[in-house]
Amino acid sequence: MAYVAVSGGKEAIEESIKLLDYYRSGTDKDIDVEAIEKKLSLLVDRVMSEAGLYSKKYAALAIKQCEGAVEEAVFLLRAYRSTLTRNYYTNPVSTNDMRVVRRISAAFKDIEGGQILGATYDYTHRLINFEIDKESSEELQQRAQGMAVEQTPQDIVPCPRVSDVLKTEGLIDRTPENNNPPHDVTVNMLEFPSERSARLQTLSRADTGFISGLAYSSLRGFGQLHPTVGELRCGYVELYVPYLSNEGESIYIGEILITEVECFNQADDKHQLKIAVGYGAVFGRNENKAISMAVLDRELESGGPYPAQNEEFVLTHGDSLEMNGFISHLKLPHYVTFQSKLDAVRKTRGAS
Repeated sequence: MAYVAVSGGKEAIEESIKLLDYYRSGTDKDIDVEAIEKKLSLLVDRVMSEAGLYSKKYAALAIKQCEGAVEEAVFLLRAYRSTLTRNYYTNPVSTNDMRVVRRISAAFKDIEGGQILGATYDYTHRLINFEIDKESSEELQQRAQGMAVEQTPQDIVPCPRVSDVLKTEGLIDRTPENNNPPHDVTVNMLEFPSERSARLQTLSRADTGFISGLAYSSLRGFGQLHPTVGELRCGYVELYVPYLSNEGESIYIGEILITEVECFNQADDKHQLKIAVGYGAVFGRNENKAISMAVLDRELESGGPYPAQNEEFVLTHGDSLEMNGFISHLKLPHYVTFQSKLDAVRKTRGAS
């Protein structure tokens, strides 16, 4: 359980909570939840990922409630998630069947199925567009609908993995078949050394900034690691749950948007003529986090003296809820402990 910073008497706390509404009341214009969900979708996706709950509506509601503070929104969404009954487990999802909306490879120019640029800010000028301040939502919707009408519908064709080609040539190790159920970190305590499934779950729920910084440290500050994005794909995967009365049958319950990355790197043993692979997958569109996750997956798998290779350091310090909660607890009264520190300094100064 994360720390919660609350101090003061009952009346003071009640007045403090009222002030939160005051700070949200700076204009007579309102932002409804649907607008946050649709227009701040990257923020919504980040909150969903770190909370471990795929619900765009509730993530948007949490963002509105806490004035856009990511860590507070994650706290709210995780707290709500803990109240939900887990009725079913979906069947394992094969991302080979993903309905791709974006797919690129930095390793190969030409890949089977083609590169699909999709929506990305990577090629924008990074200049503020002041015209957005006067933008009409109705006109924006009309332009988007016009673009959709001009498109020619095509059959959905699954895109083969780039790594499958390298596996066929024996250039990448195949992951051993493992039919054991994944270690659920939301139910079972994280233990060290941890299973890879536990590591990946923990990284997918970790604070985006934290794991991005750690991945950056392994790229620049420690060692000579420079992975290549073998494939980055973003798209929709379908979810099925077993049909209880008929064994082997399943019921379709919907689809979710995810980002998946495979990063290629040199193997630990330089004499081993194969490529090592790191994997990352997160809710929604969050490419930097998925790439960082893939980098850290490989670093933790190989191990070593650097911070990004220390399993316990990485997995126990990146959780958004625990990290921000512990820092927040510093605002709690520490009168007794601080006074004892002062007494110790005074005694030392008096004795010297």
